[in-house]
Amino acid sequence: MRPQSRTIQEDSTTAIMWAAAAMVTCPFLWLIGDLLWNGVNQLSFSFLVSAPLNAGREGGIGPILFSTLLVVGVCMAVTVPMGLGTALFLSEYTRDDHFLGRLIRGSLDVLAGVPSIIFGLFGNALFCQVFGLGFSILSGGFTLACMVLPIVIRTVEESFRAIARDQRLSAAALGLSKPTTIRAIVLPAAMPGLLVGIILGLGRAIAETAALIFTSGYVDRMPESLMDSGRTLAVHIYDLAMNVAGGNPNAYATALVLVGLLLIINCSSSWIAARWTSFNQLPA
Repeated sequence: MRPQSRTIQEDSTTAIMWAAAAMVTCPFLWLIGDLLWNGVNQLSFSFLVSAPLNAGREGGIGPILFSTLLVVGVCMAVTVPMGLGTALFLSEYTRDDHFLGRLIRGSLDVLAGVPSIIFGLFGNALFCQVFGLGFSILSGGFTLACMVLPIVIRTVEESFRAIARDQRLSAAALGLSKPTTIRAIVLPAAMPGLLVGIILGLGRAIAETAALIFTSGYVDRMPESLMDSGRTLAVHIYDLAMNVAGGNPNAYATALVLVGLLLIINCSSSWIAARWTSFNQLPA
């Protein structure tokens, strides 16, 4: 290939990559700009702590924000131990051709593609009616846990499988037991991937709407216990935008708070993962 043709090909490839990156970045910047333009004027400390008034047209999102944190907290309290345990079982105690392992992985892949509205109906039937929890924080949190578990398990499992097999063999040669190997070698090495799985699940949980309408409910007052109904940020945005005339300004402000929470969570997890990797990196 002649040098001139090679240069043209390289320039074309570079231009295509820059165009692809711009196509991904521009919608995000447009979204953030639209939220800032329409919602930043509504933001204040009073907006974050006060209760909504006049069907949400006035007031703030204090009870909404607190209910969101409670629902997501219940979800993560269930998801993290169950997801970590299942991922360890699949990666460390089953082979690729193991029947039970293949069955679990296939079930998780199917569940990951189920629409959220189906999880909402399932959560309403099981947690609200069969278990008698009604429209409550617990019902919403348990339903979200069912939704995000497939994502967390599969992501964490892949992070465990990415660890070199030689490390496990070296631990076995030193006489370390399986639990000790997992605790001292596998978990520290897979911590960045573990954080990624948790953040992916947390991101889906905190922005979910359809499943929570049928489980945690619409009530916008401050919940007094986990058995009380509570409205999350995503449900509040939907209600203001679709059901409340004149609710768009507060809907934009609430959406800006929600996106801000997601950015804070993602940046914090990236920082923790980087610090963890540098702390556990052996000196040259």
